[in-house]
Amino acid sequence: MSPALEAVLARAGLQVTPDEFLSLVADAAKRLAPPHPDPGGYFSPDQREALVEVGLDLGPHRPSDDQGRARTVVAHAVLRDSALTVADAARQLGVDTSRIRHRLGVGRLVGWKDRGSWRLPAWQFAGDGVLPGLEAVLAAVPADQPALVVAGFMTTEQEDLSVDGEPTSPREWLLAGGDPRRVTALAAQLGTPA
Repeated sequence: MSPALEAVLARAGLQVTPDEFLSLVADAAKRLAPPHPDPGGYFSPDQREALVEVGLDLGPHRPSDDQGRARTVVAHAVLRDSALTVADAARQLGVDTSRIRHRLGVGRLVGWKDRGSWRLPAWQFAGDGVLPGLEAVLAAVPADQPALVVAGFMTTEQEDLSVDGEPTSPREWLLAGGDPRRVTALAAQLGTPA
């Protein structure tokens, strides 16, 4: 396996071998890649017309689409690999696994089911606790937003949040003691047109 890939995984802090990482990428690609190269083929003519009117691109797959898909697949694989199990999260927070499942159920932690087991993105944990303001932020996130979108938002620099004059991610903002209301206002806009 490529020493370069091993080095990248080590620098990223991912506890996975290159073969395991590539397997995760292949698995994510299978789940995220559309099985039909022409998404318009799934809809009736009336449905296609209505969807195109609201701005959806139902055109067939283009080679230029591959870069964005590749980024999404890799982001999904990294999110999955760095996620905690319920048992891991319980150990980190010093609570019973039933408390973690309860928090997931009431929206005080975010996660997704992967082959029948919960996976909890690591970005929401800090030391032996959860990210400051996490509960308020998660309450503001629209219910239809998937874990990958929320993770991307929480770990991407936002112009509206700055620490020492530099744009920062919502996660870094909250860790630096920033007001959670600034993040909740941004989180509430996830999935809405700009």
